Amino acid sequence: MNHQTPDTPPKLVVLHPDFAKLQADVAKIRIELSMLVLERDDLIFQECKNIEMAYMLSLGALEYKVYEAECAALRLKRKAELIQAQQNRQEKVILSKIEDTLEREFAEYQAKLDKQIDKMNAALDRNRHGEPLTDAESREMKQLYRTIIKVLHPDLNPDLSAAQIQLFHRAVEAYEHGALNDLRIISAMVSEPATPVTRSDALAVLIKEKERLTLLLQHVKKIITEIKSQYPYTMKALVQSPEKTAARKAELEEQLQNWGEIVAAYTARIEELCKWAT
Repeated sequence: MNHQTPDTPPKLVVLHPDFAKLQADVAKIRIELSMLVLERDDLIFQECKNIEMAYMLSLGALEYKVYEAECAALRLKRKAELIQAQQNRQEKVILSKIEDTLEREFAEYQAKLDKQIDKMNAALDRNRHGEPLTDAESREMKQLYRTIIKVLHPDLNPDLSAAQIQLFHRAVEAYEHGALNDLRIISAMVSEPATPVTRSDALAVLIKEKERLTLLLQHVKKIITEIKSQYPYTMKALVQSPEKTAARKAELEEQLQNWGEIVAAYTARIEELCKWAT
């Protein structure tokens, strides 16, 4: 007589007493990290760009003129020194060679001027970029982006597929450009991952995950602190205050006048030196 072998019952996974607490800790850290990543990206892609745009549109042109005048004054000062040095050595003053020397020595100054122009162009482009989001749309965009971060951010989810990582990059790009509809679509495609509880090594996995997320949390906090201590974020109080903006404008106008006077003085000095050279 054939005897049927009873099915082997599934192996029961006994969870460690601390598993539930550890699982809750990891979930809490994930939430905090997703909020900090949102804050960091909002600073990088939205707030700092808006601060710089406001600063450049209100003071950028004047600041550029001040720096341009400063460069001109320093260049003229150096030109006078080179002419004077050649005269002291009783050499023939060849202005074209002096200009070549100045071009080399002041290349870094010119690069800074060009960078300032690039900033102004970026501010103008951002200012022309469509209608700004309403407060409600901005809140929705942040909420959608945070949901996407929790599911698709590679730091929070190390086992993502290549397609999921590509989708995350699309979400970052959409957030950077304020593409609310794109974020709505991406958010609808994703759902939050579940923490595995049936694995025999679930406790060890959670312990490592908590350590990894804690380190990431500290790293993102450090980045946020650095962003808030640097330009353009440090200009936030200025651009939000008409009084501070007006005071800075007056300060720049005074600097421009001072540099203009220095330029005039060195121009006259060079003309005088050139008379002696002929």
